[in-house]
Amino acid sequence: MDDRTTFGRLLRAARRRSLFTLESLAEASGVSVRAISDMERGKSLPRQATLGELMDALELDEADRRRLVQASARRTWQVPRQLPPDPAGFCGREEALAQVHGVTAPVPGRDGRAVVSAIVGMAGIGKTALAVHWAHRVADRFPDGQLYVNLRGFEDSEQPLDPGEALGGFLGALGVPSGDLPRGTDQREALFREHTASRQLIVVLDNAQDEEQVRPLLPGAAGCLTIITSRNRLAGLAAREGVSVIGLDVWTRQEALAALAVRIGEERCRAEPEAAARLTELCGFLPLAIAVVGAQLSATPGIPLRLAARELGEARLDALSTGDRRADVRAVFSWSYRALDAGTARVFRHLALHPGPAASVEAAASLVGAEPARVRRQLRALVSASLLSRDADGRYVLHDLVRAYGIELIERERDDRLAAEIRLMDYLRHNAYAAGLYVSRYKADPPGSAAEGVVHVPVDSREEALDWYRQEESTTAAVLRVVQDPRLLRHCVDLVLEWVGYNTVEGRWAEEITVERIALDAAGALGDPVAMVRTSAILARALIETGNHDDADEPIDVMLTHMHRLPDADRARAELNLAWLREQQRRFTEALQHARNALMIYRARRQPDKIGRALCYVSWSLATLGEYRQSIATCEEALSMLQEAGERRFEAHVWSTIGYAWQGLGDLDAAVAGYEKSLRLFGEVLDDYSAAEVWDHLASAQLERGDAEQARASWARAAELFGGLRVARAAQMRAKARSVARPGTRTAHRAGK
Repeated sequence: MDDRTTFGRLLRAARRRSLFTLESLAEASGVSVRAISDMERGKSLPRQATLGELMDALELDEADRRRLVQASARRTWQVPRQLPPDPAGFCGREEALAQVHGVTAPVPGRDGRAVVSAIVGMAGIGKTALAVHWAHRVADRFPDGQLYVNLRGFEDSEQPLDPGEALGGFLGALGVPSGDLPRGTDQREALFREHTASRQLIVVLDNAQDEEQVRPLLPGAAGCLTIITSRNRLAGLAAREGVSVIGLDVWTRQEALAALAVRIGEERCRAEPEAAARLTELCGFLPLAIAVVGAQLSATPGIPLRLAARELGEARLDALSTGDRRADVRAVFSWSYRALDAGTARVFRHLALHPGPAASVEAAASLVGAEPARVRRQLRALVSASLLSRDADGRYVLHDLVRAYGIELIERERDDRLAAEIRLMDYLRHNAYAAGLYVSRYKADPPGSAAEGVVHVPVDSREEALDWYRQEESTTAAVLRVVQDPRLLRHCVDLVLEWVGYNTVEGRWAEEITVERIALDAAGALGDPVAMVRTSAILARALIETGNHDDADEPIDVMLTHMHRLPDADRARAELNLAWLREQQRRFTEALQHARNALMIYRARRQPDKIGRALCYVSWSLATLGEYRQSIATCEEALSMLQEAGERRFEAHVWSTIGYAWQGLGDLDAAVAGYEKSLRLFGEVLDDYSAAEVWDHLASAQLERGDAEQARASWARAAELFGGLRVARAAQMRAKARSVARPGTRTAHRAGK
C-alpha cells in the first residue's frame, strides 16, 4: 500500500467518525470537495497547510493527527509547492493585475531572459497578497513548481534572513541532500542556478530588505518567473537587472468598498452605504486594515455598520491616531482585538512574543502555557479574524504590523513576558533533549523540570525527531538572536548546548558557530567557567570542521584560561576536548599531554569507564607520535574497561587506534582487521563521523597493501559520510580517491587525522 492509499483510508475513516459528509467537511475546512475526494481515493496527498485545515475541521485528537501527518509524508522528492494559499476573497487591483499579467503574457523567457518583477509599497498594502495571487494564477505555466521564502526584511523582532540560509531552503526543496549543501553563499548561489537552469519555476521572494539580499536568489533561467515584494523601491535591481517595478498604493475608494462587500456581503453594504464608506475611510483604505474589519463584521452579522463605524472611530481616537495610514491600522487592530474572548486575546498577545517567521501550535501553546488542542482552536479564530495567516506548512504567521501591536498589548496588559519567554525556551530545550535521544550520540545531561505549561511533543522515531528539529530550528535561531533580558542568560546557554547534537548530525556548522558565540557571551556575563569552557570547546570544533583551524585558537585560549576554575569532572572532560582539538591542529605533543591530564584525574576519582575513555585518547595520541607499541599496550588496557562498561563507541575508537598502530608497524593485515572491527562497531552505534575517519585510515592501509580499487572505494565512502555532515574534510577525501588513479600514488597516503 503506497503513501497516498494509506492516507486516503485514514482520512475517510476520520471523516466518517466525525460524522462529516464530503460536502460538510469541504465547507468546514475550506478545502474543495474534489480535492478531498481525490485524497480519499489515493489520487493525491495534501500540502501541510491543507492537511492542517482538514485536521482542524475534523477536531482530531493528537494521536489521530500524528497518524495522518505520518501517512501524508511523501517518501520521494516532489515538485516543490511552497506557495501560501491563494488569499481568500482577493479583489480589486485591476490596474496592478493588468501590469503583472503583461509581464508574463508571453511564453516565459521567450526572449532568452528570466522574468523578474518587484511589487513595492508600504506595510499592509497587500504586496504579498498580490504576489501570491499572481503566482497561483500562472502556476500551471510553470510545471516544475513554486518556491517561496519570507526574507524578513522589515520585521522589528527579526534580523533579515541571510541569503545563504534562504538558498539552503530552496536547494533542499529542489532535492539537494543537506550533506551536499555548500557552506558559502556564493557556492550555494552557483548550485541554485545550476539546479534551476533547465526548470520552469515560480520563485517568490517576499518582504525583501534590499537588492543585495535578493541578487543571490535570482534563478536566472529563462523559464523562471521571480516575484519580489519589498517596502524598498529596489532601484538598483531595476537599473542593473532590468527588473520591472510595480508600485502599490492603498485601495481606491471603490476598491475598498468592493473588498469590504466581499467580506461582509453586498446587501449589508448597500443597506448602509454611508457607514460602509466611513468604515473604509477609517481604515485609511489600507487592505490589511479592511481585511481585519471585514473579518470582525463577518463574525458579528447583527451589528449595524453605523454602530461599527462609531466604535471604530472611538477606538481610532483612543489610539491617538495622527492621520498617518500606518498609525490608523492600530485603531483597526484595537477594534478587532476588543471583540476577542479573553482566552483568544491572551493567545494573540503571547503569540506576538514568538520571534520566528512562523509558529507551530506547540510553540504557541507553550508561550501561552495552555493545552495545544484549545490553543489550536483559538489560533483558528485569529485566522478567521485576519489577525493571523498560515504558511504552506500550516504554521501560523503574524504580519509585522500585527506583531508590533501585540507587543504593545503585552506591555499594556502587564502580561508576564518573562514567564512566557521562559516557557518558549524550555519548550525548545526539553523537546530538543527528547528528540536528541533518537538523533545524536551526544547525550546531554537531563535538563531538569520544565516550567509549568510547556508542551512536550511525543517523539517515537528518528524521523519524527528530525521533523521536530527542522520545524523549530528557525524559532530557536530567532530566540537566541533576540534574547535580551539578563534573567534569560542561563536559559540561553542551556538551549544552545541542547541543540549541539542536532547541529552536529546535520552538519550545521555555520549555524553552530553563530549560536555558540552567543552562548559564550552569555556564559561570560554569568561568570560561569564551566559554561564558558564547554561553549568554547564546541565553538572551536565547529571552526575546525569548517576548515578554520587557526581561528580555533581563540576559543581554545578561553578554555585554557578558565581550566583551573573547573571542578575535577568538568576539567577532565575539557582536557579530553582539548586533546581532540590539538590533535586536529596536528599539535600532537600537546594533545597527548591533555589526554594524560584527563587520565590522571579519572584515576584519582577511580572511575573505570572514564579511565577507559581517557586511555582511548592517550593511545591515539601515542600512535600519532609514532609510539606504536606503547599505543597498542594502552589500547589493550582500555579495552577491558570499556567492554565491561558497555562503551561500544569508545571501544570502536580503540580498535581504530589498534589498526593505525599495526599499520605503523608494517602489519597491514592486522591493521585492516582492526579497522574493519572498528567500522562494525561504529555502524552499530550510528557514528558516521568517526566511521568516516576509519574509512580514511582503512583506505591508506588498502593502498599500501596494493588494493587500489578498494582504497578508492573506501575514500569515496569517507567523502560521502563527511559530506553528509558538511565537514570540510570531505573535499580532502574526494581528492584522495581521485589521486589513486594517478601514477606514482600507490604509497602516497598514510593514515592520519
